[in-house]
Amino acid sequence: QVQLVESGGGWVQPGGSLNLSCASSVNIINTHTMTWWRQAPGKSREVVASIGPNGLIKYADSVKERFVISRDFPKDTVYLQMNSLQSEDTAVYYCNLRNTFGHNFWGQGTQVTVSS
Repeated sequence: QVQLVESGGGWVQPGGSLNLSCASSVNIINTHTMTWWRQAPGKSREVVASIGPNGLIKYADSVKERFVISRDFPKDTVYLQMNSLQSEDTAVYYCNLRNTFGHNFWGQGTQVTVSS
């Protein structure tokens, strides 16, 4: 069973930064797709950023040039560096791993609140 544990969320003022981490209980390999999702109150869950096979990276338009996704294979951890945070970024952020069989695994989520 794959376990994903997110950390690094919290409260930050607009313009601030946070770095989220997602630690996996299994080895993250190059063929896995790791995705950060978020869900704001009253809204559907949406993709924020993903890093897939061979390091292919994609971002939602709303976070391009502000967020950076990266992975550390030895630590089996994926990160989401979030800069220039805005109130619209307030949400619960979830980590997702999709393996080569198409199975999806989720973390429990970490709350990010951006307010003054």
